[in-house]
Amino acid sequence: MKVLALCGSLRKQSRSLTLLQASAILCESKIDFAIFQNLGDLPLFNPDLEQDVPTSVMRLWEAIDQSDVLIIASPEYAHGITGTLKNALDWLVGYTPFTGKPIAIFNPSHRAEHADAALKEILTTMNAQLISEACLRIPVTACQLNAEEIASTNPYADLISTALTAIKKLQTEQPIP
Repeated sequence: MKVLALCGSLRKQSRSLTLLQASAILCESKIDFAIFQNLGDLPLFNPDLEQDVPTSVMRLWEAIDQSDVLIIASPEYAHGITGTLKNALDWLVGYTPFTGKPIAIFNPSHRAEHADAALKEILTTMNAQLISEACLRIPVTACQLNAEEIASTNPYADLISTALTAIKKLQTEQPIP
């Protein structure tokens, strides 16, 4: 199974990124886990560019094509999803292979709710398949642990493992090629 993770923050020390890195550590060898590193390279969405798709968008589309499941972790900015993440999702709106893609959402905040709800609404509108058991609040913004420490400290490790188990379960229920 191939899991592609998208981080809605471009910060080098992003807690969302650290959460995804901890998730990669906890993945078993049966899961190929990759974090897409180039969301910041995407141009602002413009339908006029779809005639000659920019290389950075092609890279995102190829990564989506090669993945079985997506995990999204993103902070909340001003009660909404980040512009980085919204722009990436806008590039996926008309991209047919995204439709029906299983997605887990990791809410990294101990208190943010607006962006989480908005992200679920956007993805539902885009016909993504939300994995409800893997859409969890994993409140790493309230801690200063690095990825290795998060992967070995509860409740974080347990929550991540719960989500990864739900993702693996999806494969047995609906075999992914």
